[in-house]
Amino acid sequence: MNPYLVAIVVPIIASVLLRRSKKAKTRGLPVDVGGEPGVAIRNYRFPSPLQSLWEGVSTLAELFEHSSKRFQHKPLLGSRRLLARETEVSPDGRSFEKFHLGNYEWISYGDAFKAACSFASGLVQLGHKRDEPIAIFSDTRAEWFIALQTEVSTVICGPKELKKVIDIKAQLNTVKRVVYIDEDGVSNEISLDKNTTWVVASFVEVERMGREKPVVPYLPKSADIAVIMYTSGSTGLPKGVMMTHGNVLATVSAVMTVVPSLGTKDIYMAYLPLAHILELAAEHVMVAAGTALGYGSPLTLIDTSNKIKKGTKGDTSVLKPTLMPAVPAILDRVCDGVRKKVDAKGGLSKKLFDISYGRRLAANNGSWFGETSFEKFFWNFLVFRKIQAVLGGRVRYLLSGGAPLSCDTQRFINICFGATVAQAYGLTETCAGGTFQEADEISLGAVGAPLPCSYVKLIDWSEGGYLVTDKPMPRGEVVIGGPNVTAGYFKNEEKTKEVYKVDERGMRWFYTGDIGRIHPGGLLEIIDRKKDIVKLQHGEYVSLGKVESALIVSSYVENIMLHADPFHNFCVALIVAAHNTLEDWASKQGINCTDFSDLCQKEETVKEVHGSLLKAAKQSRLDKFEIPAKIKLIPEPWTPESGLVTAALKLKREAVRKAYADDLQKLYA
Repeated sequence: MNPYLVAIVVPIIASVLLRRSKKAKTRGLPVDVGGEPGVAIRNYRFPSPLQSLWEGVSTLAELFEHSSKRFQHKPLLGSRRLLARETEVSPDGRSFEKFHLGNYEWISYGDAFKAACSFASGLVQLGHKRDEPIAIFSDTRAEWFIALQTEVSTVICGPKELKKVIDIKAQLNTVKRVVYIDEDGVSNEISLDKNTTWVVASFVEVERMGREKPVVPYLPKSADIAVIMYTSGSTGLPKGVMMTHGNVLATVSAVMTVVPSLGTKDIYMAYLPLAHILELAAEHVMVAAGTALGYGSPLTLIDTSNKIKKGTKGDTSVLKPTLMPAVPAILDRVCDGVRKKVDAKGGLSKKLFDISYGRRLAANNGSWFGETSFEKFFWNFLVFRKIQAVLGGRVRYLLSGGAPLSCDTQRFINICFGATVAQAYGLTETCAGGTFQEADEISLGAVGAPLPCSYVKLIDWSEGGYLVTDKPMPRGEVVIGGPNVTAGYFKNEEKTKEVYKVDERGMRWFYTGDIGRIHPGGLLEIIDRKKDIVKLQHGEYVSLGKVESALIVSSYVENIMLHADPFHNFCVALIVAAHNTLEDWASKQGINCTDFSDLCQKEETVKEVHGSLLKAAKQSRLDKFEIPAKIKLIPEPWTPESGLVTAALKLKREAVRKAYADDLQKLYA
């Protein structure tokens, strides 16, 4: 046969076969359920909800002990020692604290289990009683995880948080004992007045007390409360969600069946708040798989992070993780940063990036172009290797949760970092369990099929116009049922009865308030939220979250809150301006200003940013009434410390409205 003909025909055949192999398969199957009528689906591999993967394991305590015996000598908890703490002063006189951190130092599974047992015994020596509540007030770190395993505890906090606790001690009538975590470079000197009755001890002291005088453990049952975790407060006041051991274990078991090849060769980058259910569940999944957990923080994550001293390494460069969690806000910033660096270099570097990205994008879309192993290796080595080095160069799996991830960002991260980017959907009330994208799922925009622990049901929301009879896909409020659905809200029976229901078959359901639609392959897509919909004066409905997601793609926008007053026929928006992008524009335009705040108030700046929003709105095909008619530029970022966004960087809408009430009123004047 003519070799030239072979060279033409073979790739074409391969392309056809590849397209067939990438055809979407059914992952969610219809299931008959009780409760309100609707459309319900389950995981295609499990006919009934999964509760535990391991025989004889029904609690988190049993799971921890099981893994500690199985992976006794494997590394579990890794932390970096603080080598130096310095203060740098910027040209404008502002001071910034910088860290020089050492290598990771590890505690094995066996030693971590002994430490947890000793710490629990030490707490008993301090006078703790069984079933007494605990509060953990600290950053994400190894001691957090050890404390969580004890079941009996008190206020456990870092030295910085201890000072805050002492300041409000008059309001803490029930607190009897405080355990503080030793931290490098932070003074442990404690100043208590003579009238206090608190027993105060360090984490190390408590562990030593328990090691010297161990007690017989009292182990929890599956139905016992493991943790009371507070919701983010993005839609109102935070609520304490009561999670049983069985609830969390169900989610952990389900995720173990979905993430491919989890094991002792993996390293997990733990940096999100452990007070967030995504991180809490993820870390227990890692423990179940024998994976090592390296602790860090968003401020020390990469070499260019705010707290990292120039010339030293961030957490990912030292740890070189294979697994990472992320929230969409962080991934969006990573994408934006990569694109800006590529554009800034320009020339041959930008051309090579555009070519390589185009080839890999074609391969992801089913073409044989860019699909071969050699070409993938070639582009990774030539172009993407430097980008991948930002996260250590070994990341193979990224889990995104907490909010919807845009298709563009998901595709960009997948190509540039060479990692699977999976979206998951769940809530604090469902222990993060709900749906999960599998590694070979090629669709974008959806959040996957139901986890094996969950049933997912859509019910009509007639007021918003979402019905399960809608074509081409059923739409409605998302309701999640299964053993991962939590016990309810702490000391809030009224709200519990409002959103938790038990059907005639004994299945417990949580009404999420999110609006979704189910794709033909059994995949869920979140398209709206009931509380985010506002009816304008002339009767048009505006979905605040949908519009914000469409407009935040503007390069001038760091964050955005759309506001719709039902007594007016138009929307307005508060825009947190992207500092560097806006200053670069102003420099090119020859605009003079005293500072960034002054720049944000200039008429030509507002006009430029508003114009970019109009372009973004046109690309997303927003209706005229959805586009903000007026905007206010905010020079200061919204941070968790300011109370305007959650720890997962989700907008706290009510807090923002209250903080900028005068500005919103002026926009409608």
